[in-house]
Amino acid sequence: MFLDLHTHSVSSDDSRATVEQYVKWVSVLRRKGHQVDGFVLTEHRQFDGDKDYSGLSSDNDMVILKGSELDTNYGHFLVYGVNQGLLDEIDFTKVGLDAIELMRAASANGGIAIPAHPGRFGIGLVEYIDNGSDFSGVTAVEHLNGSNRPGEQERAEGLIEARGYASTGGSDAHVVSAIGTCMTSFDGIIASEADLVRELKSKNFKAVHLDEAKA
Repeated sequence: MFLDLHTHSVSSDDSRATVEQYVKWVSVLRRKGHQVDGFVLTEHRQFDGDKDYSGLSSDNDMVILKGSELDTNYGHFLVYGVNQGLLDEIDFTKVGLDAIELMRAASANGGIAIPAHPGRFGIGLVEYIDNGSDFSGVTAVEHLNGSNRPGEQERAEGLIEARGYASTGGSDAHVVSAIGTCMTSFDGIIASEADLVRELKSKNFKAVHLDEAKA
């Protein structure tokens, strides 16, 4: 399966794309011969638990899941498997969350937190990895990010090679045409947030570019 694990809709303050528009664009990509099985909405500093995309998903044979992108003291983290237990422990709206505590809380509540765009200058995990903190909770990082600037991809790859992290991919889409540019290829079948967490913990996945995902 090919899933874009990092997307933002109009629920995020800096995106102009609706979920319906993303679905239409993915359909265009499919007609062009690309395999895009779905995407995960990772809205900034929030979790849209009240949004139900099950009808849109089934009508278009497309997996649409929800997560979050949170601001921590060690950069941005993508959180998957969000549930009420995690929401009770962590204030998603807060900037500068304790990253180590976030990873612990996510794991304790059946989820997983993964560093986003780790090579990003100023806020990526690369900036903090040697500061003496306990990063043993990091097992995977976002390898491919569609919004990486020159030099950031190389920094992410250096971190992955040095630490042996598993690699995810996501477009970081904020506009419709960006979705699917980077994705994660999974060996297992994913139909729910719980499935996604299971597969991410299994490490049976890899980051891919759109042109590698052929139907």
